[in-house]
Amino acid sequence: MPLNPRTTPRRIDHPERAFQNFVVDRPGRIIIVGHHLSAKTHIRCLVRHISLYGALLEVSPYLTFPNNFFLEIIGIKDEIGCTIISREEEFVTVGFNMLIAQEFLTHVIRLGNTTTH
Repeated sequence: MPLNPRTTPRRIDHPERAFQNFVVDRPGRIIIVGHHLSAKTHIRCLVRHISLYGALLEVSPYLTFPNNFFLEIIGIKDEIGCTIISREEEFVTVGFNMLIAQEFLTHVIRLGNTTTH
């Protein structure tokens, strides 16, 4: 039996919901790239939820920053390129510029589940 393409494309209203979210509550930093690609400006944030697609950040509602920046999760060396999807008061939903690797996500989740005494 031949495969027939859909006559109407499938619509996804919220693509970020297509990926499983994990609660991590990890401290992070928003790194703003400035003149000559310098990264001198850092803004503290809290990474509340994360998925392969993006994250929910909590920041001061009084701070402004550009729509594109890098996110660093404290305890992990890598920086993730991000674009703001929405912002409501202190909660910022970001999409990653590229899907993160499953291994990276697993590492972040493990860090989020460890407690220090």
